[in-house]
Amino acid sequence: MTTRIGVVGAGSWGTAFASVLARNGNETTIWARRKECADEIADAHRNDAYLPSIELPDGLRATTDLADVAAPASVVVMAVPSHCFREKCAEVRPLLSDDATLVSLTKGIEAGTLLRMSEVAAEACAVPGDRVAVVSGPNLAREVAKGQPGATVVACGDEGRAASLQDLFHAPTFRVYTNTDVVGVEIGGAAKNVVAIAAGIADGLGYGENALAALVTRGLVEITRLGVGLGASPLTFVGLAGVGDLVATCLSKQSRNHHVGEELGKGRALGEIVDSMNMVAEGVKSCAGILRLAEKAGVDMPIAERVGRVLYEGANVKQMVDDLLERAAEPEFKGIG
Repeated sequence: MTTRIGVVGAGSWGTAFASVLARNGNETTIWARRKECADEIADAHRNDAYLPSIELPDGLRATTDLADVAAPASVVVMAVPSHCFREKCAEVRPLLSDDATLVSLTKGIEAGTLLRMSEVAAEACAVPGDRVAVVSGPNLAREVAKGQPGATVVACGDEGRAASLQDLFHAPTFRVYTNTDVVGVEIGGAAKNVVAIAAGIADGLGYGENALAALVTRGLVEITRLGVGLGASPLTFVGLAGVGDLVATCLSKQSRNHHVGEELGKGRALGEIVDSMNMVAEGVKSCAGILRLAEKAGVDMPIAERVGRVLYEGANVKQMVDDLLERAAEPEFKGIG
């Protein structure tokens, strides 16, 4: 039986994920904020503002009518940036069917509340937490939309619901694995964006691959330390939503967060970089929340702390790296049980 799925958000990742769903034979409709974007997806099967020159499935519908997307759907996928996630969930709330599953594609921390996106969705839509799932992994949108091989994780507290979503999302070139550690999967997805900015800075400063490998590896330790401090399983961070996502985001030139860091490393101002982008680099917004979570959990995150100084205090990027190198030596896995 065909499953009706609504995707809220027609940015690069929302569109790419909706393409996977439509190609899997699901009746998929995507909500776009702008009419011209919805019309282009529906009529030309393209979304050139976010995924230029990529052909989208003929069966993918698009509209600006949120009710048309959410009301008939048994699965509603939220693919909007973290800063407007709660607002859009509140709009979706009265449209949801009784047992509809909510799925978050958004990797971030809500400013102010410090809630993860699954927590925001459950609260704003007034649904139990086990009706909310998250998707995270090394999923560069352009590659997924083109049908290139990749894999991801769908995490939900309800193991049966996670397995049902796995059946809907799994495709020949898009392998889907399940996990019940929602905290770990979301912390991995949010915190890796901060480390990716640091990796971009290293590239922008012209440092070599040894430095990049060290930074990524130590970043993984920080992320794991935070996740464990918040109750996650350390095993999650050696999987797709941990090291997998971190590697893809830190090493790829397609990564928005890496791009921000690289341009910072080359000496450009943050405001100028952000203004020149048509997509959100979540790490710029999430770094403050990650640092506050780390403080509450009593967790040391030296890389994230220095990225925060660069982003919010205008600290010198070269000084950031020097500070990291001059720190006292310590056990490799300090803070991880």
